[in-house]
Amino acid sequence: MKFTLKLAAVYNLIWGAWVILFPNHFFEIVGMEPLNHPMVWQGMGMVIGVYGLGYWWASYNPMKHWPIVAVGFLGKIFGPLGFIFNYAQDIVPFEFIYTLITNDFIWWIPFFLILKRVHTDYKWQLK
Repeated sequence: MKFTLKLAAVYNLIWGAWVILFPNHFFEIVGMEPLNHPMVWQGMGMVIGVYGLGYWWASYNPMKHWPIVAVGFLGKIFGPLGFIFNYAQDIVPFEFIYTLITNDFIWWIPFFLILKRVHTDYKWQLK
């Protein structure tokens, strides 16, 4: 759990810094038209970077700081749902899915397992 959260923290901090410092780079890589207002994308980078700080702090005691993991897990579920909703309405191109692979999909199982462990341990303590 601790290693997973530290890895997620480092990833989020790097990704957030990349988006803040080079807001058009992702769009150039995937062949999408850059945003008219990169400040919005940079704001997303800031949010992802802040999640990284939360994951780092949670890594010291994942059982105690499980709400941080839960909030992150929810974001990793709702982000792809938002993509599907917007893609279905032809608002966002398919190429945007590449952000979901590393930001969301690869973390589903590890974050789920952390939360499952927390639930199992707390359930046992309540008996």
